[in-house]
Amino acid sequence: MELNENAQVDTSQVDDRRGSGGGGGLGGIPIPIGGGRGGLIGIVVAVLVALVGGGFGLNAATNGGDESGSGDNTSLEQKCAADDALKQLDCRNALYVNSIQAYWRTALPEKFGNQYQPSKTVFFSQGVNTRCGQADSGVGPFYCPADDQVYIDLTFYQMLADQLGAKGEFAQPYVLAHEYGHHVQDLLGTEAQMRRQQQRDPDDANALSVKLELQADCYAGAWARNATGTADGKGQKIFTSITEQDIAQAIDAAEKIGDDAIQERSGRPVNPDEFTHGTSAQRKQWFTKGYDTGDPKQCDTFGGGA
Repeated sequence: MELNENAQVDTSQVDDRRGSGGGGGLGGIPIPIGGGRGGLIGIVVAVLVALVGGGFGLNAATNGGDESGSGDNTSLEQKCAADDALKQLDCRNALYVNSIQAYWRTALPEKFGNQYQPSKTVFFSQGVNTRCGQADSGVGPFYCPADDQVYIDLTFYQMLADQLGAKGEFAQPYVLAHEYGHHVQDLLGTEAQMRRQQQRDPDDANALSVKLELQADCYAGAWARNATGTADGKGQKIFTSITEQDIAQAIDAAEKIGDDAIQERSGRPVNPDEFTHGTSAQRKQWFTKGYDTGDPKQCDTFGGGA
């Protein structure tokens, strides 16, 4: 993967709330892990939180809680305007967001006939308030449909590399593209329709959640296929190259966070009834389908035979 050093980072697509103390604890987002909450550390806790819906791919649909307001982007703007901007983790991630949204601005009307509505990515540290409730870093990256924003504590990537073994750089834009896949589902009404189906058929709730998550993986793959065609506001390409090794890193990350892999890593028996995000094989399959076709219309995980 090579980013274009001449591409300009649009930090207006990010809301930097790091250091603002935007709440903590897991109060507003339902994460039924049983015992204690804040302060727990270690891989078992991390993967259990991820497994039950609080981790990577969380699509919180609860109401309640207030936003903590916008952060202060001044420092981020200055950093990302510097010559060494692309050496900075936060600036690179802001540029990934720029690429993902540039793709969907074109793809959503072309493929689905819907206009794309931008979503900000909120950088936070430790905890954050959202319209879906409060969350802390333990929940991993998530999308909140109540305020149409993506949330991430960038330290998640260190956990992803060190504790789950997904060390590749391209795992990072994959994570963001997955969350923006949830934003697209929100814009298309897929997420709301799925929630209604869950209410009508609670026994099928987990299976429906898996379909939603796999579709977001497929959308991430479609973006990855088209990422080298995305540009900044002045028409400069954002990516100059994406290699097969990069795609392998995204697939590796998808496999590492499959429900079965997480259950095995936590020392628990693999129980398909508890799956909420899909197996490693399924996540690989649907990301690969999105990447191979480059067409988000092929990501119908809810269709017959999917």
